[in-house]
Amino acid sequence: MSIIPFDQREGSLWFNGEIVPWKDAKVHVLTHGLHYGSSVFEGERAYKGKIFKSKEHTERFRKSANILDFDLPFTDAEIIAAKDAVVKANGGGDQYVRPVAFRGSEMMAVSAQHNKIHVAIATWDWPSMFDPETKMKGIRLDIADYRRPDPACAPVHAKAAGLYMICTISKHKAEKKGYADAMMLDWQGRVAECTGANIFFTKDGELHTPIADCFLNGITRQTVIEVAKGQGMTVNERRIMPEELASFNECFIVGSAAEVTPVSEVGPYKFTPGNMSRTLMDTYSNYARA
Repeated sequence: MSIIPFDQREGSLWFNGEIVPWKDAKVHVLTHGLHYGSSVFEGERAYKGKIFKSKEHTERFRKSANILDFDLPFTDAEIIAAKDAVVKANGGGDQYVRPVAFRGSEMMAVSAQHNKIHVAIATWDWPSMFDPETKMKGIRLDIADYRRPDPACAPVHAKAAGLYMICTISKHKAEKKGYADAMMLDWQGRVAECTGANIFFTKDGELHTPIADCFLNGITRQTVIEVAKGQGMTVNERRIMPEELASFNECFIVGSAAEVTPVSEVGPYKFTPGNMSRTLMDTYSNYARA
């Protein structure tokens, strides 16, 4: 299947306050965000032309920028309206939504206090990350070598581009071994998350998920916890050691792109996707599309 490069696609996107043709949105190679990772972004989904939890994503977008010591030059209301405009310009329906903000090219050094902050929003068609026909079979996860960093050593609560470097390395290594993704431990060797999604386990009819203190408390994660409690499920947010995985029955990952996706393997540990995974997969899907 031929893949169209993202800089050659048709359509429109929003760039620094206006809708522009997709191919006209360009930046210089000496952009600070490229060299020093001074960039933040969001991953969102629109269902039937409506962006799911757009307000919450926009608030996190601004928080991430502030953590990286820059301010978004547009209000939340302007960003929300811009996202809606791009979804509409690109045909509505089900789309993936990607706002990004980054420092420009005015200064090329570690210090960049006078660099212009650019904001862009793109949307494109993106169905479920995994084939829905085989989703309940569960995906296979490797266990990554790299770990999520100590919060004292990195801005772990920002959705910052630079933090995803070890995620790309880990996912590539997993894919070369035949896995779909990799589960990462935290800096103390406890279960953390996957390279782009949070992780849940089930045991004795209850949910267990790591405390989100050194990685993003994902908006999908928060939503799944909300809908799980609405289904009468007990949710335990706690420290989970990797050797505990042998005692769990089911496992699934959650994220804007992954939605709710069951897992059949994490390294040497096996799981059987069952009723809790299916219930939350279906309930989340219905909730997001309501």
